[in-house]
Amino acid sequence: MKNFFSLIFFLLTSIALFAQPRTINKIVAIVGDNVILQSDIERDYANYILQGNPENPEIKCMIVQQMLTQKLLSQQAVIDSVTVTDDEVTNEVDRRMRSLIQRAGGQERLEQFLNRSVIQYKDQIRVDVREQLVASRMQGKITENVSITPLEVKRFFEAIPTDSLEYYNAEVEVGEIVMYPKLTKKEKEAFRDRAEALRLRVKGGEDFATLARLYSEDPGSAPEGGNLGFFDRAVMVKEFTAMAFKLKPGEVSPVFETEHGFHVLQVTERRGEQVNARHILIKTAPTTESLDRTKGSIDTLYKSIITKKVPFSTAASLYSDNNETKYNGGMMLNAENVQTRTTYIPTDKLEPSVFLTIDTMKVGNFSQPGLFTSREGKQGYRILYLKSKTEPHRASLELDFPKIKDVAYEDKVNRTVSEWFEKRRNTTYIKIDPEFQSCSNMKLWVSK
Repeated sequence: MKNFFSLIFFLLTSIALFAQPRTINKIVAIVGDNVILQSDIERDYANYILQGNPENPEIKCMIVQQMLTQKLLSQQAVIDSVTVTDDEVTNEVDRRMRSLIQRAGGQERLEQFLNRSVIQYKDQIRVDVREQLVASRMQGKITENVSITPLEVKRFFEAIPTDSLEYYNAEVEVGEIVMYPKLTKKEKEAFRDRAEALRLRVKGGEDFATLARLYSEDPGSAPEGGNLGFFDRAVMVKEFTAMAFKLKPGEVSPVFETEHGFHVLQVTERRGEQVNARHILIKTAPTTESLDRTKGSIDTLYKSIITKKVPFSTAASLYSDNNETKYNGGMMLNAENVQTRTTYIPTDKLEPSVFLTIDTMKVGNFSQPGLFTSREGKQGYRILYLKSKTEPHRASLELDFPKIKDVAYEDKVNRTVSEWFEKRRNTTYIKIDPEFQSCSNMKLWVSK
């Protein structure tokens, strides 16, 4: 509790500084025609703390460096006519506010931290967000023509000392086809009737929050009486959003269905393009009959795959219910390296159920359809495909060329950006306050 109140005090102090007129703020740095103010640093540091990070004053040094970088990029963007649209800025501002609201535990608590409304804060950060987006796009332009040849990859790899080569654990490429049961209208009636009975109890005068705590199957909101806090049109699934923004404050919705189940919804307040709502969720669950139908469908598909009537990748794209893999030919991606979209996954990072299934399989084989439960708790059937497997080894061009190519490309991109900044630092007037010149990461910026 003590830490909570110290966080509140810190945030309010930081935001109060940010709220002062910019002309009386201390100038931390000058980059060309632009200045970086103390309030800019305190605002970003407050956001850093609000995201759940521990207090660490050294982070301010990193914030200053990021801002210096941003100023150089945005100044060049003006010269090169690099811009972003108003819609892009709005979308990014909204995305950040959704994240902050979630971190703070709701819009009201965030507004208490900020000592202002969310709408006011969004207006105040809009200029900075635009500059950040422009800087990011400018950096992309600097590196847009960077490419790497196989010969460059080979030279990069050969320059790495043997004892410094990456050691890779056993890795696999695994594909999946997932089928979830589809309930008939009749099978859904029991779940809809449960939700309708709760709606009628609310309409009869019973307390919505109490019923949500007792009967809602949404683990995130049920303990809070079904309260979801404020949200805009981009947060919820489309059916939920359509209903929420159609209701008037205090009005209770009819029972409606989304991919999560059946809902009863009540809007408690509306502010512009945001609503505060609470709901009761009754989840649907597969019946024995629906599971049997799904088993029959996936068994038929399995026979078509093993007899080579249908390629696995085609079957996945046409019939799999997992949207994360179906558009990738059914292949799972390494969750810890999503940016490179690599399909090579260390075996110790696989879900235990997947590992147990493929551990005894031969490369190129398919598992028979098996009943499983997803991370979200949904029951279904799944076929697994072991496309490749490598044993633990030191990095080699023969086995690991795609991964080495990614590292070599990233190194070339970083060198390109570093060279660009070196030139700009040497030709741009830069002055940094003595308080931050002692930061270890400021050496390159003050030595020119």
